[in-house]
Amino acid sequence: MTNPAIQNDFSYYRRTLSRMRINNVPAEGENEVNNELANRMSLFYAEATPMLKTLSDATTKFVSENKNLPIENTTDCLSTMASVCRVMLETPEYRSRFTNEETVSFCLRVMVGVIILYDHVHPVGAFAKTSKIDMKGCIKVLKDQPPNSVEGLLNALRYTTKHLNDETTSKQIKSMLQ
Repeated sequence: MTNPAIQNDFSYYRRTLSRMRINNVPAEGENEVNNELANRMSLFYAEATPMLKTLSDATTKFVSENKNLPIENTTDCLSTMASVCRVMLETPEYRSRFTNEETVSFCLRVMVGVIILYDHVHPVGAFAKTSKIDMKGCIKVLKDQPPNSVEGLLNALRYTTKHLNDETTSKQIKSMLQ
C-alpha cells in the first residue's frame, strides 16, 4: 500500500466518523481515533517517506541535543554503513553470498536511508566533495539494478535530500540523478 492509498483510506475513515457524530451514531468501543492523534497521523502520512522523515528528525534532534558529542561520531557511523552496503552490493564475491533478492533490496534501502540521514545531519551534506560517502559509487550501484526496483530509492535521493541542489554539488552527481 502506498502513501496516497493510506491517506485516502484514512481520510475516508475520518469522514465516516464525522458523519457518524453528526447523525448521533454511537462509537464502537475503542475503534475511534481522537482528533489530535488523527491530525498527527495525517501529517505523518503526508510526507513522501514518513519513516525516513521521522528517522531524520530524530537523528537531527539527537545531534543538536548532544552537543558534547562530536557530530563526526554520528556522521562517521552513517558514512561507514553506506560504504559497507555499497561494497557488499558492488563486489561480486560478497554479492554472491546473498541468497535472495529481498536481502539485496534491504541493503539498497539501508544504503539510501543512511545517505539521506547523513545529508540531513552533516553541515555540508552527502554530495559535497569532502563527504565521506562515495556518492558516485552509491548511485552507480543503484543504477546497476533493475530500474523498476530502484526508482523509488533514486527518487528518495532526488527529493528528500537536503544538499543535492547546492551549488557545491558536482554537475556529474546531479546528472547521474536526472
